[in-house]
Amino acid sequence: MATRVLLADDHAMVRQGLRLLLQREGLDVVGEAADGQEAVRLATESCPDVAVLDYGMPVMNGLGAAREIMQTCPLTKVILLTMHTDDRYVLEAVRLGVKGYVVKTQAPTDLVRAISEVLRGLMYLSPRVSRLLVEAYLAKSEVRPDRLTSREREVLQLVASGKTTKEIAGLLGISVKTAESHRTHILRKLEAPNTAGIVRYAIRQGLIQD
Repeated sequence: MATRVLLADDHAMVRQGLRLLLQREGLDVVGEAADGQEAVRLATESCPDVAVLDYGMPVMNGLGAAREIMQTCPLTKVILLTMHTDDRYVLEAVRLGVKGYVVKTQAPTDLVRAISEVLRGLMYLSPRVSRLLVEAYLAKSEVRPDRLTSREREVLQLVASGKTTKEIAGLLGISVKTAESHRTHILRKLEAPNTAGIVRYAIRQGLIQD
């Protein structure tokens, strides 16, 4: 039986190119999503062998979607597609349990190999990604933590995308009070005076498009 793959990327052309690539290699693309929330829904319905998720998707980013998918479908292997090669992003993905981390510019050559390796129980990182970080993590060395938690970064992305506190609460399945608390913590941690400061930070981090 062919390996079943879910693709999630907010750019239709990227999904089309990846789908053709995977189908040419004999893989079965069982679903396509344009945002993280849709990816979670499709994964819940089919529990694919592999979920390939873009990091910078709207509504819910790839890391948030990965967390939800791995809880619902623990046998699904998750691979993140990203433009980020910063150690911080790689470490967070590894801590979460993501098995593959593929730099988008290398996806045509790296993705099929990444799928093959994660299905064998291995971890795959694009050559451009620093392996020193993972070695440090596995050796339990100290790594400078990010200022925001994974959940706070999800909230930040939604705030920067123009969502209200009530909308954020509904999308993430949390109370309005909790969503407002996250928003307050983000403003304090980023030393941002208002939402405009949050938007600027989100653009710099590649969480939303300028």
